[in-house]
Amino acid sequence: MKNKAASASYTMNRGAGPLSAIRIKPAAGNPCRGWLTAGALTIPVALGRGGILANKREGDGGTPRGSFRPRRLWWRGDRHSRPQTFLPARSIGDTDAWCENPRDRHYNQGIRLGEGQGGDRLKRTDHLYDFIIEIDHNTRPRIAGRGSAVFLHLARDNFGPTAGCVAMTKAAMRQLLRRLGPKTKIIIG
Repeated sequence: MKNKAASASYTMNRGAGPLSAIRIKPAAGNPCRGWLTAGALTIPVALGRGGILANKREGDGGTPRGSFRPRRLWWRGDRHSRPQTFLPARSIGDTDAWCENPRDRHYNQGIRLGEGQGGDRLKRTDHLYDFIIEIDHNTRPRIAGRGSAVFLHLARDNFGPTAGCVAMTKAAMRQLLRRLGPKTKIIIG
C-alpha cells in the first residue's frame, strides 16, 4: 500500500463547498488498512489494529463502524500554517489532552492538563497528531467504555495500524480538509 499511497492522486476541486459524505472501507485482505473515498479522491488509510468493529470498546484497537460527523480540526500551529477547511479549527497547545478514562466525568472530551499531570497529550513529539479531525463518535450520549479519542490523523511512515483511528498522509489530509465541513458524514464500514 505504501507505493500506492505515493502514487495516489490528491487533487480535488478547491472551489467547491463541503462534501456531503466521505466513505472509509477496509482493504481486501488487510483489515488494518483501508480506502477513504471523498468525491473523486480515493486515498489509502491505516485503520485500527482490531479492524473495523460494530461494537467498539475502550482499548480494543478497533475503528468504529458507523456514520459520524467531524466536529473540529486540531492542528499544530507551531509546525504548520492553519489549513483551509470549513471546519472550526483550534491550534494545539502545550496543555491540550484527551480524556480516555471511562471513570472520569470528562471521558472522551478534550481537556487541559496542568504541569505534571498525566494523560494523552495532543502535542506529541512525532507528527501523528499534527492534524487531528475530531469526530462525534461516542459523544451524544457519551457512554463509559464505548471508546474515546477516535480521530482522523496522520499515518506512520509504514502505514502501521492505529489504536482505532483513521490515519493518512499529510498531503491527503490537507486535500481532505479543504472539503470537510461540520455536516459532512463520515461513513466507516
